[in-house]
Amino acid sequence: MKTKFINGVSSSPSMSLGLLVTENSLEVQPNTENDCKDIIRPDEPDQQTKHKAYLWCKEFLHGAWKSLTEDEFKITIIRGGLSNMLFLCALPDQISSDGDEPRNVLLRIYGAILQGAEAMVLESVMFAILAERELGPKLYGIFPQGRLEQFVPSRKLDTEELSIPSVSAEIAEKVAKFHGMRMPFNKEPKWLFGTMDKYMNQVLSLTFTRESHIRMFTKLMSCNLPQEIEGLKNLLEATHSPVVFCHNDCQGGNILLLNGREDSDRQKLMLIDFEYSSYNYRGFDIGNHFCEWMYDYNHDKHPFFKVHTKNYPTKAQQLHFYGQYLSEFDKGFDNLSSADQLKLKEKMVEEVNRFALASHFFWGLWAVIQARISAIEFGYMEYAMARFDAFYDLKKKLGV
Repeated sequence: MKTKFINGVSSSPSMSLGLLVTENSLEVQPNTENDCKDIIRPDEPDQQTKHKAYLWCKEFLHGAWKSLTEDEFKITIIRGGLSNMLFLCALPDQISSDGDEPRNVLLRIYGAILQGAEAMVLESVMFAILAERELGPKLYGIFPQGRLEQFVPSRKLDTEELSIPSVSAEIAEKVAKFHGMRMPFNKEPKWLFGTMDKYMNQVLSLTFTRESHIRMFTKLMSCNLPQEIEGLKNLLEATHSPVVFCHNDCQGGNILLLNGREDSDRQKLMLIDFEYSSYNYRGFDIGNHFCEWMYDYNHDKHPFFKVHTKNYPTKAQQLHFYGQYLSEFDKGFDNLSSADQLKLKEKMVEEVNRFALASHFFWGLWAVIQARISAIEFGYMEYAMARFDAFYDLKKKLGV
């Protein structure tokens, strides 16, 4: 998921359980007058977070974890996302394994949850299914505040790596395999605009007290976003796009480069973080991935991201992706003539770029809400402005 990290977990019950946003109400974090310009994220979790993490590992894991003392327990912060907190929990080197227990696990603590409680349950089911199919990390434990996952020796892709031809080709293959899965969830494409309508209603009810937030929020509200979302719905309803099982958040932070396979041409990547996965339009999943070529979240000072609009994939880069995607998704694609293959790839250009508009709008609304409710240090309002700026720029380029 989109995730940034703070110094552990708030002592308030609402933060330790994750903030739930329902359709009609928001539980919000208080505004502060600090403009956050000089904030740098801490490197170590606080004692309360460490204590909770120790108890979860001791209760859910087996073997040497059962006799581990809190002083021996090792935990470090992992960076790289925008709404959950991630930690690496480990047995110390001097403690021997009792059997096949993992020596390292990933602890995910939920941040501000915008999907709702039902969606979080479905995401946990989905995570378990994908783990059983060996398409994602193993699940070691689940609890209301988060879960314990397999720690996969790897690193997350940097934004600039998404455009490397061999990397893009494997991402296309992985996305196509994901799209080809049959999952036990509602197969009607209700997720995209159902979620956007909910977000829109929440955004319209928000107020801010920080001066910089008020200024940016007022500018956004002058754009008549409800009218824009209706126009976007009309455009996409007229755009053919197959309904498939989508990841919906395929960005560099959710793609692992596996240790020891860095120099391989294939099978060096793994998709992770399925919180937003659902049956949805193919065009959104791919268009959203293309949008993520522009956003680099690896910055340690406010607003903790940079925008590189020129990095949106060229038509040639898009066609390269579509060719790899269709070769995996449609088993008859490779038997077609080059001319017929090109026709299918060209059809995807309009489909995907139109749905990229929805990506900008979706994450723009998401970020406005996060700016009001999240305790995580990230320039959410600045990010919202960047996504809506990109929405209007792309809309102009597409002539829609």
